[in-house]
Amino acid sequence: METIPRKIENALKSAVARDKSILLLGPRQTGKTTLLNQLSADLSISFIQPPLRLRYEQDLSQLMNEIEALQRNTTLPLVIIDEVQKVPLVMDMVQDLIDRNVAKFILTGSSARKLRRSSHVNLLPGRVIPLRMTPCIYPEIAYLNPTLENLLIEGSLPKIITLDSFAEKQEWLNAYVSIYLEEEVRSEALVRNLGQFARFLELAASVSGKIINYTKLSQEIGIAHTSIAAFYQVLEDCLIVERFEPYLKTKTHRKLTKTHKFIFFDLGVRRLAAKEGRNLPTEFMGHLFEQFIGLELLYYSRYQPQPISIHFWRDLNGPEIDWVIQTPEALIPIEVKWTTTPTMQDAKHLQTFLREYEEASKGYIVCRIPRKMKLSETIYAIPWQDIYTLI
Repeated sequence: METIPRKIENALKSAVARDKSILLLGPRQTGKTTLLNQLSADLSISFIQPPLRLRYEQDLSQLMNEIEALQRNTTLPLVIIDEVQKVPLVMDMVQDLIDRNVAKFILTGSSARKLRRSSHVNLLPGRVIPLRMTPCIYPEIAYLNPTLENLLIEGSLPKIITLDSFAEKQEWLNAYVSIYLEEEVRSEALVRNLGQFARFLELAASVSGKIINYTKLSQEIGIAHTSIAAFYQVLEDCLIVERFEPYLKTKTHRKLTKTHKFIFFDLGVRRLAAKEGRNLPTEFMGHLFEQFIGLELLYYSRYQPQPISIHFWRDLNGPEIDWVIQTPEALIPIEVKWTTTPTMQDAKHLQTFLREYEEASKGYIVCRIPRKMKLSETIYAIPWQDIYTLI
């Protein structure tokens, strides 16, 4: 299988070269193993293997002794521990070894749930560099010339990008949803009623990208709204959904939506989880396009040296902005339109936003045009491939 160059490689290799330790989280099949195979580790173990996991769970001192045996006078040995959340107490041992300058570590995981929930888990604050592995972003795969439609329908997990036929991709995605997601839930004993969770998963996938109404969802599934919130927390902790918070600052006391949105981390996984086919109506393609742009902005922002957050903005009286990029210096409002002929009519909410916030000097319509267009002194339409220049 072709190895796709990933932007995270530079950050990972740079940290290792500086003898820094790393906590690399990301859903399964996003390419963590492929990435780490490019590194020369002195010791590499995976807690996904039950016999090995059981051995170290019974006596973590064995692992500590093995790592201490790697010590040398010249450079720090590199130790890779995969699926670290399956043995959370290993984090205390890692802290001790880092503090004593015994080794540097790359700790990986496909779920943050046990790391976040247990009051006894050490997240190594200040001792590790946190990195997130995601599906491929467009700049990583542009050389393969994927179509926008395929990215919205099939997603952009590395395996999907390299498969040839839609039938193969469909089969692989179906296995991912039916086996991996259920396995993740079962393996961590996250929910007691898997039937309820399966119904929730399908509904959550179908409303991905929409403002969440827990009460309405609970009525549709027939379970308490508190259970809906708990199920969403499961998906978030297992890195299956990304949470987007609304932008809430206002100088004119607008009544702004305070509820967040969840978007499935990959649109191909979303479609299979929602049990949808390939042929989707045009209006729904526009909704997927909006989710795609939000995910791309979020994932790309994580590679930037300055803190950047991605929000949406919605006035309860009507005006709304699909995405707002917040940097230390500016706000950048974005409207996403499934059109090839953008006009100022598409920019009416952008104009409202620009009047509201002096930190926002320009607004953008992201659409399917071939080249950037100036619509007014403050409004531009840009091809979706150019969104990365806004960050």
